[in-house]
Amino acid sequence: MRRRLLALICVCACLLTACGVLSDAGSGRRTVTVWLMKGSASDAFLARFTRDFERTHDDLRLDVRIQEWTGIGAKVQEALGRPDGDGPDVIEVGNTQVAQYVDGGGLIDLTLESMRDWDMDHWLPGLAEPGRFSGHQYGVPWYAANRVVIYRKDLFAQAGITEPPKTRDRWLADTTKLDTGGVQGIYLSGQDWYTLSGFIWDEGGDLARQTSAGRWEGTLQTPAALRGMDFYRQLQALGAGPVDADEEHPPQGEVFAREEVAQIVAVPGLAQQIEQTNPELKGKLGYFPVPGRTAARPGAVFTGGSDLVIPKNTDDRAGATAVVAALAGTTWQTDLARTMNYVPNKTSLASAVAGEEGVAAMAAGAARGRATPAAPTWAAVEAENPIKTYMTKVLQGADPATEADRASRRITRTLSAG
Repeated sequence: MRRRLLALICVCACLLTACGVLSDAGSGRRTVTVWLMKGSASDAFLARFTRDFERTHDDLRLDVRIQEWTGIGAKVQEALGRPDGDGPDVIEVGNTQVAQYVDGGGLIDLTLESMRDWDMDHWLPGLAEPGRFSGHQYGVPWYAANRVVIYRKDLFAQAGITEPPKTRDRWLADTTKLDTGGVQGIYLSGQDWYTLSGFIWDEGGDLARQTSAGRWEGTLQTPAALRGMDFYRQLQALGAGPVDADEEHPPQGEVFAREEVAQIVAVPGLAQQIEQTNPELKGKLGYFPVPGRTAARPGAVFTGGSDLVIPKNTDDRAGATAVVAALAGTTWQTDLARTMNYVPNKTSLASAVAGEEGVAAMAAGAARGRATPAAPTWAAVEAENPIKTYMTKVLQGADPATEADRASRRITRTLSAG
């Protein structure tokens, strides 16, 4: 009887383990807690990744917790200040948010792993640069998205334009040809400062720069930045976009869907919303990278997206590093890009999305992607946003140099106050 009882206990234990009920206790797996943002990856992707990761790392278990974007900055700061082992081990953060967490001293320096193991030389600059400070890498690029030109193929054909422009001069000429007979050549709001940023970067300028003394200063008044604003002024005039509002007021996708507009500058995903609003446009939309100064390369664009960081207070650096390595590696970068229509984190992986016209255009532009200045208090600049005011003043006829100097001084004051 005793032997039968022992045998029954053994069988039950085996069945429980096989069902996963006792897998952590029996195998001694360590739990790695990962914070990812809502909407960044589908449930199906996360299920595939978790299964594969736990299969290939039999000492680790993943606990993926989805976070809301609203209020995430304060929540991450609170987590970084917890006692060791009492918070997440890996956190997804917006690429432009890394600076504030580095400034607080809460992140692990991942320079060695980035150089030795993760092929950082091929990372998208718009994701890698915001995660790098004083030569040290804290944020590891995860995924990117950036603006392209969404255009009406039928309106281009009616205007005799047989292929998308590849230079800014050609873009202006084609848009001028399109802007006639009740058709807007382009719908470009007066305060679309992300698009303006790309034109400024293309000219060799910037929104703000750090001096040799470590002080951040606004730089809209530089000749390069003024040239970028002048190109924006010329392009914006070839449509009816409001000069005193941004691309969300009114939403430019709705304007594009309801009016005769030849093109807008937006992320490719907006095309789905446009086609839902106006089904007659289905099959009529195309995409091309924002043109550059020469045909040799696309124009610079603002790169949005996310980096992965590891808090200093993790109690499992090895486990956290393994998760980052997997999520940022070729296999799961390719899967994520195809699943979510993102740009992969490396220029060398652009071929993974070559079959998707909109994403391929986005990937071509992402190779020249940039991010906002890596000043820890840049978020305060965006909250006040003197760049929008500057743009409106110029488009209303004010002197660009005077208004640029005024906006730059406001940016400098805001960054200094931090």
